[in-house]
Amino acid sequence: MRIQHLRRTSKRKWRLAYLWDLLRSLVDRDMKLMYKRSALGIAWTLISPLLQLAVFVFVFQIILQVDIPQYASYVFCGLLIWTWFQNALFQATGVIISSRPLIRQPGFPIAILPVVIVTTGLIHFLLALPVLVVFLLIDGVQLTPLVLILPLLNIIQFALTVSIAYFLAALNVTFRDTQHTLGVVLQLLFYLTPIFYDLSSIPSEYWNLYGLNPLVHLVTCYRQILIWGVQPDWVALAIISGCTAIALPAGYLVFKRQSLRFVEEI
Repeated sequence: MRIQHLRRTSKRKWRLAYLWDLLRSLVDRDMKLMYKRSALGIAWTLISPLLQLAVFVFVFQIILQVDIPQYASYVFCGLLIWTWFQNALFQATGVIISSRPLIRQPGFPIAILPVVIVTTGLIHFLLALPVLVVFLLIDGVQLTPLVLILPLLNIIQFALTVSIAYFLAALNVTFRDTQHTLGVVLQLLFYLTPIFYDLSSIPSEYWNLYGLNPLVHLVTCYRQILIWGVQPDWVALAIISGCTAIALPAGYLVFKRQSLRFVEEI
């Protein structure tokens, strides 16, 4: 019995090591393909949110003059979080269709593909983080030890995004217009997330409905520890974590069940 247990443990460790190496290889491949023959390379990670930031600052600080302290840091923080979420979901939705050669290989762990996309988004977020710190310093924000909570928020957002990505990736194989529909939904969700406006502008009668958007609470928690230097909303984080703990295995099971027909449908 002990020998069998040791063999199972050894196989499990080997499997985990294999998946880790495969994840690193696929993320590295995606990063290289994404910026292949690009003059600016990885700088594109910052160009889009910075241009959006410039527009929001011009409209809401010069024209409309919205009264939000440290507005540049406020908006840029929200944009980085949103960009990771949006790009990861959009790309993960079509990852099965775009990975036909990998999926047709016998024994390839298909379930790793959405994780690769979300991991790539996390790397882009981390690469852009020093620029956010520069904005914080320019705006006179003093970072506190609460920034050590940042990895926890990253983990929660990572798990939440992967759980949704599993559902969407599986659905898109059967219904090819899922990715197009998602683009519209994400555009609407962007305006329902406090990226460039303050939560206080939301009428109280709509708050219960508005608060169903998990990005509202995640973005707020990021700002609480990075900009305002206060404890994040632990209740909101606990609720999001609990929902994610249910959605992640559920999404994985749906994805695994659908994966039996991926080769036939792509």
